[in-house]
Order: sequence, then C-alpha cells, then structure tokens
Amino acid sequence: MPEPSLSLRTRASIAVVRATTAVLKATGQRERFLRWRIERARAARRAAGRDDPRVHPALHGMDRKLDAILDRDGGFFVEAGGNDGYTQSNTYWLERFRGWRGILVEPMIELYELCRDERPDSTVVRAALVPRDHPTDTITMRFAELMSTVAGDHEDPWRTHMGNVLGWRDPYEAEVPARSLSSILEDADAPEVDLLSLDVEGFEPAALAGLDLTRHAPRWILVEVHDEATGRGPIEAVLRDRYVLHDRLSPLDLLYRRADVADSRS
Repeated sequence: MPEPSLSLRTRASIAVVRATTAVLKATGQRERFLRWRIERARAARRAAGRDDPRVHPALHGMDRKLDAILDRDGGFFVEAGGNDGYTQSNTYWLERFRGWRGILVEPMIELYELCRDERPDSTVVRAALVPRDHPTDTITMRFAELMSTVAGDHEDPWRTHMGNVLGWRDPYEAEVPARSLSSILEDADAPEVDLLSLDVEGFEPAALAGLDLTRHAPRWILVEVHDEATGRGPIEAVLRDRYVLHDRLSPLDLLYRRADVADSRS
C-alpha cells in the first residue's frame, strides 16, 4: 500500500501531539494522563443520548449505514479487531441503542482490557484470528494501536508506523493467543451471527479461513479491504458462492450478504 500524502495541517497536528506525549513520557506522567483522558471521554459518551455524534464512533458513518440495512433490535455480532471497544467501532451503537449483544476480539493486552471496561455486556476475547489449520497456539503481532497487525509478509510498515506515530504508547512485538473464529463461537455457545465486522489490517482472508461456513455462516460480513485489486479476490475465494457483495460502505469496507438473506433494497 503506497504511503498516503498528509496535509501540512495534519503533519503539524501530529508533531504537536508527539511533542506533548514525549514530554509526558519523560516526566513519568504519560500513562496517568492517558488514563484520565480515556476516563473523561468515556464518562461523556455514557451520558450522551442516541442522537449525539459521540455515540456513533464508526468511520464514514458505517454504524448508521449498517443500522439502516440490518434494521433490527436484538441481533448478535462479532467484531474483530475490537480495539478499545469504542474507537471506530461498527457495533457500539447497535449494542447500546438497539439491544444487540455479541463478541469482540482484540489481541493486544492493553486494548483488550480497555475493551472489557468499555463493553461489559459483551464477551471480549483476547486473540488474533487465524485459519482453522494454524499450526501453533500463538502468533506474533506488532502493536500499533488501531493498526496493530500480525507480523509477516502482508504487514504494511507505513501503517504500523502511523499507528504509533502519536506516541501515547510505545511500539512492541508480542506473542498473542491464536484462535479460529469457529472455535471462539463454539466456546461462547453463540447463536447465529447477524453481523461479522472484520478489520484486522490485511489479515482478513486468513481470519475468514477460521470460519467453518457449514456451521458458522454470518448473515452479513463487513470486511476491510486495503487494496481491492489484490485484496478482494482472496476474500471472495473463502466466501465463494455462499455470499454476494451487497454494497461498499466506505472507501475500504465491503459488505457481503449471505446468499439466502433477502436484499433489503428490493
């Protein structure tokens, strides 16, 4: 993926935040300030009503678009990566205001802990999603906040850099639990999944290969695709004729509908 150009204003904003976090780190105040910042923001959004922009954290209005397409109360979701349970979440609004419940999957320990605090009514699983035939119980990941990724050939160094660029936390590499999606659904005794939201920084085809589609076939699957020319084919090779492309919900996100699910537009 080529490095996107950043505006002067964006570069200046990044430089200011980096300078601030560097000072906070040097004075031993970074973690305390970050906790205060997170808790203040969480309290504000918990007090917000259903029409407040703060309860719609998804990028490109995807939570609003999903709500319009799915249009039901009490559904069941799986969202990976779960991150902190709020930032850029596609399921936060559905859970809070339409009574959905579900599973959030997040491999990085500090984000997993934040996710548990943010979404106490969800099942939060610490894992990286892998194919069903993955040979080991762990996998190596590189921490980069929202852009944390499995290490390997598919990794985009620029995205990993940008995930850490603000300096709120330090980059690191860690071995994390490796799980298939079907094993997680089995352990949770999950009902039929209405929505699978998958954003795992280029590892989406491998994560989908962890689904046994004969037993666990979500009604809808939202998948981030960094580069459609190279990324869409491997995803559709896993989904095969069980799914049809329903719509593009953002420049990077494709929504697939299980073939036996009615098209809401008709």
